[in-house]
Amino acid sequence: MTEAVYKLNLPPETFVRVAHGEMQDFVAAVARAAGLVADRAALLGELLTSNDLRGVFSHGTRQICRYARMMRDGDLNVNPDVRVLREGPTSVVMDGDGGLGYFPMYEGTLRAIEKARALGVAVVQTKNHGHIGAAGIYSRMPVAHMMGAFVTAGGQLKLEPGQPVYTPAIGSPVSISAPAGREPPIVVDFAPVYDLRISPRWPELAEWIPGTIFRCIGLGMIAQSWGGVMAGTASAAGREHTRRYRATGQCGFAFMFQVGLFTDPDEYGREMDALATRLRELAPLEGFETASYAGGIEGERELEFRAHGIPIGPEHRCDLEAIAAEFGVDVPWTKGG
Repeated sequence: MTEAVYKLNLPPETFVRVAHGEMQDFVAAVARAAGLVADRAALLGELLTSNDLRGVFSHGTRQICRYARMMRDGDLNVNPDVRVLREGPTSVVMDGDGGLGYFPMYEGTLRAIEKARALGVAVVQTKNHGHIGAAGIYSRMPVAHMMGAFVTAGGQLKLEPGQPVYTPAIGSPVSISAPAGREPPIVVDFAPVYDLRISPRWPELAEWIPGTIFRCIGLGMIAQSWGGVMAGTASAAGREHTRRYRATGQCGFAFMFQVGLFTDPDEYGREMDALATRLRELAPLEGFETASYAGGIEGERELEFRAHGIPIGPEHRCDLEAIAAEFGVDVPWTKGG
């Protein structure tokens, strides 16, 4: 699998198939060996494997490699006291106590969903934790309840004069979702300026499509504003808050609403299904065989991978074999095979 393919999260060309249940158990075993209690290890295994199932390999089970080492080395709290800091009828603020961000973000999203089911809209903000993973994990949760969502995250910035103009937006994930009926929901899940960071053609892109560049930077700044500054993070070098655990400093944010506030949910679902069908009949981009939409492709992969196993490429397999050896856990395939 080439670097370009990995960045696009395309399935690898050569791979072994691993049943999603076995992969989930493997990640949970590594997490337990790193110090997580069983229920949180199981949740982490479920969430990371859910990304592999959708072909989002960049934020899937490979992430356990760095998480396990961070927990082992004391850079993350392995037993955080995740708690509610502040709560209102349609809002909740969660504290992650220096642990992985998955736990306060997942619990906070569940709480917000219940509030939105009762009152139509809800918002959750999380702070004092590490990586939340793919923002799409949390934007997908409300769609099962016929809700749309906007999810993002921010972190402590260390801005200094002379840095690239896109620096404030680096690392800011955004996921926006819209439910459908029988078709997979729309789930847009991306980092607004990621391509600018990794592209060797950055100067030319800035010259060719400056408007697009500025829109990416602007969206990334919203992510930092709502997902970072609003949660109390600092923006400039020298103003960072003291952190007990080195791998913390990220904050999360999610807003969700009932489709039923605006239209009949059943009619909306039928129209969204028709839209999905029409989108697949359009001409694809050059270099792609078919046309689809964000969330549709991932939904198709999930059906295939659940039925036949997750395709694990050589680099992915090598990473997991290395972490398995470090923590004394068996991999769910023949090592090196």
